[in-house]
Amino acid sequence: MTSHVIARPPNPRYPRPMGAIRPVGELLREWRQRRRLSQLDLACEAEISTRHLSFVETGRAVPSREMVLRLAEHLDVPMRERNALLLAAGFAPVFAERTLDDPALEAARGAVVVVLARQKPYPAFALDRQWRIVASNRALPQLYDGVAAELLAPPVNAMRLSLHPRGLAPRIGNLAEWRAHLLARLRRQIAVSGDADLAALLRELLTYPAPEHDAPPPSPAAVLVPLRIATGAGTLSFFSTTTVFGTPLDVTLAELAVELFFPADDATDAIVRRLDAEAAANSAS
Repeated sequence: MTSHVIARPPNPRYPRPMGAIRPVGELLREWRQRRRLSQLDLACEAEISTRHLSFVETGRAVPSREMVLRLAEHLDVPMRERNALLLAAGFAPVFAERTLDDPALEAARGAVVVVLARQKPYPAFALDRQWRIVASNRALPQLYDGVAAELLAPPVNAMRLSLHPRGLAPRIGNLAEWRAHLLARLRRQIAVSGDADLAALLRELLTYPAPEHDAPPPSPAAVLVPLRIATGAGTLSFFSTTTVFGTPLDVTLAELAVELFFPADDATDAIVRRLDAEAAANSAS
């Protein structure tokens, strides 16, 4: 097997800030353990020797830039954390992090706008890595009736909006089931990313009042977990899909998800279309 580990000091142009960043070997070992891989497993996948990998993890050798990226790829490290690994090894980050309104992201932003617009009259949202709503199609404003103003102040966090007792939670008919679904998604995201901000969000959500009864086991006939929410026009039932960019090279795009909601039954579809038609008639008059 070939090796790309070289014993040398970090790149002097990008020195590690003393005390601010943990050693790259320690971080790589943590990611390997998070992925439940042995040194032999990772070494075979990355086509390096276990001896060199051990040297990197213990700090006896400093990996090259290419080796850091190779190991990060095989460990499925999120793009943001790949930059952190490079910094820890003394190299400049390679993945840019732009704001969504940056001219370089114009094509991607346009795609998001098109998807959100075409989802009307059903709700759709673009979410960042911390579940903050960065764009929406503003469909079905009736969903937010009775929600506390502070939960709707930008940046709106979709998790807080859904589960806070002054948010949507009191009107969610299957709160135990929907809450379990959202928390499971968040826990999986934390397990994959190791994101401290998401771990803090989870701890906050767990302090919110929980339903008295646990979520029931799924019905044998069930195929999706719906969101059932009471509105002035009747109870609406939705299922959601999540869309992500397939080959992002920007941190913002890598962490962006578009959540699309669809009616789970004919009654919901009829109510939503009626409300949309009424809103269009009122705006035209």
